[in-house]
Amino acid sequence: MPYTPAPPPLELGGLAAVVTGGASGIGLATALLLARRGARVAVLDLDPDALPAADRDTLIALRCDVTDDASVRAAVAEAVNRLGALDILVNNAGIGAQGTVADNDDAEWQRVLDVNVLGMVRTARAALPHLRASRHAAVVNTCSVAATAGLPQRVLYSASKGAVLSLTLAMAADHIREGIRVNCVNPGTADTPWIDRLLSSADDPAAERTALHARQPTGRLVSAEEVAAAIVYLASPAAASVTGTALAVDGGMQGLRLRPEAG
Repeated sequence: MPYTPAPPPLELGGLAAVVTGGASGIGLATALLLARRGARVAVLDLDPDALPAADRDTLIALRCDVTDDASVRAAVAEAVNRLGALDILVNNAGIGAQGTVADNDDAEWQRVLDVNVLGMVRTARAALPHLRASRHAAVVNTCSVAATAGLPQRVLYSASKGAVLSLTLAMAADHIREGIRVNCVNPGTADTPWIDRLLSSADDPAAERTALHARQPTGRLVSAEEVAAAIVYLASPAAASVTGTALAVDGGMQGLRLRPEAG
């Protein structure tokens, strides 16, 4: 009888995770990978009905508005009640913005910062008592290459993600002695529903997509699954000594300076 090796252990078995903005894009890819690795997972989303029907037996979907503290606290409490604990928090909910510093009014600045920065604050604040009770507590924030590289027409979005980077570092320092690790991922331009909406409004969607591909040294967009793999690594016991780190998943966009290809 041929030898059949045992399947690898599920490194997240027994752990419970919450993913905000988890009904689509990077959040959904992350939630599904966490579940495949053995975690019990709840996704918190403004539109939980957007979760694909095929994934509703795997993931718990709860409505949550990250701009509303009461909504966040209720959703986190319900997630913990359904999951039995909370060990991993993935702060992924966020929105985009376009324009120079002159293009967005105060209301738009407040809206984007409320979602992208204060949304993470509210969720982390609600999760902290449960994370303190965990023997393996990890927070992973979805940041962006926009936090570390100057991108045209992205000043508001970049400012919000710069705040997320600083938030990550400060939280890591505050909570390391409580056994809570805090890290972030910095995706490049990822192939997500937001990018699809951005391209659909461009004058020449094909040319705009080509430009987005070209600005990453790999010559293509980052996939949601690639970002999810980095998030799950940072959340896992394999990263037990990793905290206060920003992991770039950007096709070399931040660090590489390539010469133009020979014509």
